[in-house]
Amino acid sequence: MKLHSLGRASAAIFILLGFAALPACNTAIAKPKTTPDPVVDESVGTKSGQQTLVLAGGCFWGQQLVFEHVKGVVNVTAGYSGGSVKNPSYEMVSSGTTGHAESVRIVYDPSQITYGKLLKVFFSVAHDPTELNRQGPDEGTQYRSAIFFTDQDQQRIAQAYVDQLNQAKVFSHKIVTQIVPFQAFYTAEGYHQDYAVHNRFSPYIAINDLPKVGDLQKQLPGLYTAKATPYVATR
Repeated sequence: MKLHSLGRASAAIFILLGFAALPACNTAIAKPKTTPDPVVDESVGTKSGQQTLVLAGGCFWGQQLVFEHVKGVVNVTAGYSGGSVKNPSYEMVSSGTTGHAESVRIVYDPSQITYGKLLKVFFSVAHDPTELNRQGPDEGTQYRSAIFFTDQDQQRIAQAYVDQLNQAKVFSHKIVTQIVPFQAFYTAEGYHQDYAVHNRFSPYIAINDLPKVGDLQKQLPGLYTAKATPYVATR
């Protein structure tokens, strides 16, 4: 696939040329102290069902890959959210002019995992919430950290968790994650869906995304599943 992001292309060049900067790419996520469970959270449901949350935390390839390895997740879709343009293309979002962020829509079973536990994955291994308008080699507002809440409960849990992590100084810098109302989610082009699954040997994926799955397995074994949930197209 042609990479339209200069940051992604640069990362690939670094690994192919064996640049000394390569180790730094592997440590793009600031390693937090042990991330605690959210004090404020919803209860695990007694019946199977489906609920949805939308998150932004850098390149959606890695976000989709990580959450497909989380127990209780039913489907993860890569897409765009937070902007003003309807049905934007990847090229439009990559220009940084639409206001959208590369995002993932996560459908999960609340009888298996809670909204707060999914946020724990988001903050601990999926991305670095202290980086403003960037993640690793990718720069721009389209790579910002954001939680798009759909109701007051999601807003309350998300804000309480960010406050909890900041007060506990889990990270060496303050969390810059935006907590904003959900407006719309636009599914990304088909070639982006499960891109990391189909391109595991891509230098960008090997450097920036596969280590996140390893961190999930190591740091949160109770939430990790080796069998990834494959992407299923939905309206």
